[in-house]
Amino acid sequence: MTQAIVVEGLRKRFGAREVLHGLDFAVERGTVFGVIGPNGAGKTTTMRCLLDIIRPSAGSISVLGQDPRQAGTALRRRIGYLPGELHLENRTTGRRMLEHFAAISGPVEQRHVIELAERLNLDLDRQTRKLSKGNKQKLGLLQAFMHKPELLVLDEPTSGLDPLVQQVFHAMVREAVDDGATVFLSSHVLSEVQQAADAVAILRDGEIVTVSTVEALRTAAVRQLRFNSTGTEPHDVGALLARVPGVANVAVRELKADGHAAGTVEATATLSGHVQPLIQELSKLNVTDLVLEEPDLEEAVLTLYTAQSVGNDHASGKLHASGRRAEGAHRA
Repeated sequence: MTQAIVVEGLRKRFGAREVLHGLDFAVERGTVFGVIGPNGAGKTTTMRCLLDIIRPSAGSISVLGQDPRQAGTALRRRIGYLPGELHLENRTTGRRMLEHFAAISGPVEQRHVIELAERLNLDLDRQTRKLSKGNKQKLGLLQAFMHKPELLVLDEPTSGLDPLVQQVFHAMVREAVDDGATVFLSSHVLSEVQQAADAVAILRDGEIVTVSTVEALRTAAVRQLRFNSTGTEPHDVGALLARVPGVANVAVRELKADGHAAGTVEATATLSGHVQPLIQELSKLNVTDLVLEEPDLEEAVLTLYTAQSVGNDHASGKLHASGRRAEGAHRA
């Protein structure tokens, strides 16, 4: 079986309120699958269903080829889990806590634990009640990774970590995947998922807006274009850009001062889609300056959120100015 996780028609209700509305997705083995969405989108609820911490109201789930509702502790030992809200026993040390977790999860190489603690710069002999939020998060990461699980389920894994430790975390993820593990992580920070994930599911109000690769999101995102050229009339530059697929918001003007050569034309536009058609057309001009900004993935994701919101609002006849439904009492 090539898929580590298969979810079909997943629904979850808390009383009369449904927070997951029929999710369908699959995660290939040996990949990093990221779920991104604002707080209340359903990320944590989805993870808890995968781990049988809570039971779905409808739908089917397969984790490492097994139904988590039937597999019991044997399946859980093959999984490393970092919850979004990490609660630690205060009257012990990190080392003793890890020994307790190791007894539950199965064989753990002590050398591997020490190596991870050194990489994370974590003192295992301090009382957990004296640890900062960042150090508690490091301890949570260590317990998730220490038994080299087949599947890592990580809910907001870099919360509270400084940028240097975040880079250590991303290295740990890459090494785990290189060793054959699968990683399922959630975040409301796009850059985190962009750096780590092979595929991304965008979740909004308990529904999947889209499942895509990071590269596909980047290709679909909008780039900002600006260039100068000489020896061409402004209307000719505008006509040339009009022939390029994905170019919009074109503005062209002639620069007559500020040290520019005579006949210099400045053009600005936005580009969505592939760059090659643009390059082919620009090769016909005498381009003296060119800036094509890296696509803004956050803007692309927000566009998808907005499109989904508009579709839902048209269907219901209501318009939510915030683009999000009100969150209920349960954290989703």
